[in-house]
Amino acid sequence: MYEAHYGFTERPFSVQPDPAFLYLGPGHKRAFVMLEYGLMHRGGFTVISGEVGAGKTTLIRHLLTRIPEGTKVGLITSTPRHETELLPRIMLAFDQPFEGISPIGLYKRFQDFLIAEYAKGGGVVLIVDEAQNLGPERLEELRMLSNINAEKDQLLQLVIVGQPQLRNILQHPDMLQFCQRVSADFHIRPLQQEECHAYIEHRLKVAGGAPALFTTLAKQLIYRASRGIPRVINVICDTSLVYGFATEAREIGTRIVQDVLADKRQHGVFPVSGARVYPVPLPQPPTSPLPQVAEES
Repeated sequence: MYEAHYGFTERPFSVQPDPAFLYLGPGHKRAFVMLEYGLMHRGGFTVISGEVGAGKTTLIRHLLTRIPEGTKVGLITSTPRHETELLPRIMLAFDQPFEGISPIGLYKRFQDFLIAEYAKGGGVVLIVDEAQNLGPERLEELRMLSNINAEKDQLLQLVIVGQPQLRNILQHPDMLQFCQRVSADFHIRPLQQEECHAYIEHRLKVAGGAPALFTTLAKQLIYRASRGIPRVINVICDTSLVYGFATEAREIGTRIVQDVLADKRQHGVFPVSGARVYPVPLPQPPTSPLPQVAEES
C-alpha cells in the first residue's frame, strides 16, 4: 500500500517473525549466543523466555537457518494448555507415525528414531515455542525424554521458548530436576530507548527505505508507547506509515504517531501501552505538552 511512496521493497514492520529483519541488539544477541552455545555443546535444555512480542520466535526462525546440515529439527509452535500427552505431538513434529500407538509403543518408536539418527552421525533438536502452556507435568515429560542417551552423548537436544510464566514455573521447587538439566538460558527484556531507535532504523533499511524516515521525536514517542516491545513497535510504526501515506507525508513525525495512538485508544483492539500522547523530553524542556510542539513535517 505505502511501499512505493516510501521506497520500500517490502513492508518493514510486519508482525510476522522474519529472520531477514532480525535486529540483534545486546539482549537479543546474548539470547542467540546462548541458543548457539546450547546446540554446539549438545546441552540438554536451552531455555529462552521473554515478554509477549519480545522477538523470541524471530530468534528461533533465525536459529533454524544456522542448524548444521544433517540435523533433524522438530518444531512445536502450538502447545494447547489442556493436552494430556505431549509425545504424539513430538512424533508429529518429526514426521514420525503416532496414530493408534500405545504410550509405551510411542516411547519405543521415538527412542529408536533417536538412536537411528545418532548412528547416522546426525543430531536431533526439538524446539518448543509457547512452552509456558505446557505446565509442570508436560515439562517433566520432556525431562524424561532427555534421559535417552548414548554413553556420554545426548541424543535429544531441547530448546524451550516461552513467556515470563515459563520462568515462574521453572522456579518452583518441584522443577529442580528439570532446572538442573538446563545448560543455557536467557530472559529477553524489552528494548531500551536507544535500541528502539536503532531497531526502527534497522527495519527501515532492510526494507530498502530511508533509516531517518521517522523523526527522532517520533521514535521517542513510539518507545514510550510501546515500552520497548518489538511487536508493539511494529504495529505503531506500520500504522504510522499508513497514516503518513494517506496524508502524503514524506517523513513520519510526532503528529502522525500521536494520531495513531489516539485512534488506537478510542477504536483499536491492540494493547498499545497507555495509548495516550506522552510528552517527549527535548534538549530544552518545552513549556507545553508535545501535542502543541511545532511538528517537523
